[in-house]
Amino acid sequence: MLIVAIAFVILMLMGMPMAFAIGISGALFFLQHPELPYTIPIQLTVSQTQNFALLAVPLFIVAGNFLNKSGITEQLLNLAAVLTGRLRGGLAQVSIALAALMGGVSGSAIADAAMQARMLGREMLKRGLSRGFAAGVLSFGSLLTPIIPPGIGMIIYGTIGQVSIGRLFAAGFVPAFLLWAALAATISLTARRRGYPPERAARPTATEVVTALRGGIWALLFPVFLLLGLRLGIFTPSEIGAFAVVYAMVVGLLIYRKLGRQSFLEALEGSLADVGAVVFLIALSAIFSYGIVLERVPDTVSTAILGLTDDLELVMILIVLMLLVAGFFIDATVLIIMLTPIFLPLIRDLGGDPVHFGLVFIVAATIGNFTPPVGAAMYAVCSILRIPIGEYARESLPLFAAVSLVTLLLIFLPSAVLFVPNLIFGP
Repeated sequence: MLIVAIAFVILMLMGMPMAFAIGISGALFFLQHPELPYTIPIQLTVSQTQNFALLAVPLFIVAGNFLNKSGITEQLLNLAAVLTGRLRGGLAQVSIALAALMGGVSGSAIADAAMQARMLGREMLKRGLSRGFAAGVLSFGSLLTPIIPPGIGMIIYGTIGQVSIGRLFAAGFVPAFLLWAALAATISLTARRRGYPPERAARPTATEVVTALRGGIWALLFPVFLLLGLRLGIFTPSEIGAFAVVYAMVVGLLIYRKLGRQSFLEALEGSLADVGAVVFLIALSAIFSYGIVLERVPDTVSTAILGLTDDLELVMILIVLMLLVAGFFIDATVLIIMLTPIFLPLIRDLGGDPVHFGLVFIVAATIGNFTPPVGAAMYAVCSILRIPIGEYARESLPLFAAVSLVTLLLIFLPSAVLFVPNLIFGP
């Protein structure tokens, strides 16, 4: 596997698309083992796309694109402005609130960061926020999106690790609010030091709050319906994706009435590109994962870590630190696909809860989307706002520190992560 790992790093540094880097380097394993039939890579790739549980991934992507085209985003933006516009930082606080509210809509940090950059980026700059800080807020704020159901990373982790997707969905709520509080506090401190004013001069009235809630209620109810459907046994994790698509179409066509023919086709076109990229990556990852299992890499990693410590919390800290470093170079989805089979068995052997670890693991891996040199969300925001990466990186350090500290804190707060899953699904 050493040659496979070296090839993967070289291909990644050459700028090869991640799916091809994984597939080609994984295929080298079979060249090293000529006794293995060469038909196995093809069989692995095809069988991975036929995994019934992963059917939820493209369905949730389609549902998210339909909801974005339905006009629900504007309603959520209005709600976010009413709820947080009075706080120091103005549109920066609104952006963080919108990211939390959008979690049940897009499920993708990269999509949310790009959308917010187009909606709020220029206005944030007009209000005097520095370019690097504005880009950092828009980027790191989207960390909230994939951990509020239906996060795509949770579906992938749950499918690979055979972990309850319903419990993973429920586990995201409390950590999302902790991350929201940490980011809001960081923005407030920066705004106080730099003199950034609030977006609203007066507190919202009860009428304004009720009106804004009424406009965004269908987005807020979306994750609630998902969890209820899973808890009551009405849907399986795959079937809940089909429900999400129907729900999004009903909201867009009958309630907001903005999902017309043109927007419908645009949503399908965007979904085609998104689904193709994610499913192709998942399919080729099966080739890479086969070598990992056959060479007993999880056992080797477990032995090495247990040689340092057998304390569950220390092991999780080591894993989080490794993920934060790896996230500088590797996409979050790739980290989840590649490292779940390695780290999850170790955590189970140490008596850790796979849902608690999964939430911490997904958050730590997702942070890599916002850090140079390969952060996809970072590039999306910086390219839209035409901001140099160096300026972004310098002014985003407080935000990076805030979310990293919360991630480490979650290791010591399993009850905070498991409170909602235990409440809904039982301990």
